[in-house]
Amino acid sequence: MWPVSNSLMIIYKSTDWLDALRHLSASDVIRQLLKRVFFVGIYATVITAGAAEFERLNTVIDKEFFTFLGIMLSLLMVFRTNTAYDRFYEGRRVWGELVNNCRNLAVLVNARLPADDMATRTYFARLLSNFPIALDGHLRRGVRFEKLEDATPGHVDQLRAIDHVPSCIAALIQEFFEHLLRQGVILPEHLITFQRHHETLLDVAGVCERIKGTPIPFSYSFFIKGFITVFILIMPFNLLDTYQWLTVPITMFGAYALLGVEMIGDEIEDPFGKDSNDLPLTQISNLIRANVHEIMRVELDKEVRELADLPYSVVF
Repeated sequence: MWPVSNSLMIIYKSTDWLDALRHLSASDVIRQLLKRVFFVGIYATVITAGAAEFERLNTVIDKEFFTFLGIMLSLLMVFRTNTAYDRFYEGRRVWGELVNNCRNLAVLVNARLPADDMATRTYFARLLSNFPIALDGHLRRGVRFEKLEDATPGHVDQLRAIDHVPSCIAALIQEFFEHLLRQGVILPEHLITFQRHHETLLDVAGVCERIKGTPIPFSYSFFIKGFITVFILIMPFNLLDTYQWLTVPITMFGAYALLGVEMIGDEIEDPFGKDSNDLPLTQISNLIRANVHEIMRVELDKEVRELADLPYSVVF
């Protein structure tokens, strides 16, 4: 049985506010955010105390100008958040397509193979199951070859020498279809149907590589971070004449909102990372493996099958 990582996606009911708040300390982003808000609170306290002690620090900033900056920052933050979430959603959508097409391929091949040809069934089940697992590793820190199954003796060892393992597996699947065609197990019209689902495998890989390889432009990300920093730094000066010591909690609350939205955007713009809120690719891959083996009527170890149905989402 392969070990299950301790890094898990936070699972909660979006309609249960108390349950969502209970997970507040479980998020790395929230913990980092609270540290930054704490430092902002110290800064606001120093400015407020200094303004109370030294009149020259009690600088009044034009409120209309400050409001204008707030509106501009809000527009930038909306665009930043929407762009990050679009990348997250597109990543989940294409992995949903991968699940569907792997199942469809398994159903089609299962219908054409003889029921008693367990060797061929096992070969295809393992080969197809290896694709999402290899893609998972390819998008992260490298393929974990110990999680792959040997479709044939030495199959995994041969893959270790390949740079783009998902492409190699897709090529082997195509060779398998051509072999079935030459043997007369399938007809040309069957191959055309298989091709429609097979092409989606590398299409999904290409989309994922595009998302991962095209981050938010550095200049845009840096500009927003700089804008937020300047906005938070001048916020106490705009509030001092009206709120006095209440400037400290008000500034901290404003920093919590602005920094939080920016940090969430940073986390989800790469949905294939290993943060708590990234996509659970490991569990999706295990789900595909279990489904494919079940459709092909190939036995799968109970421990491996249960990895697809854990009561939590595995991110690593």
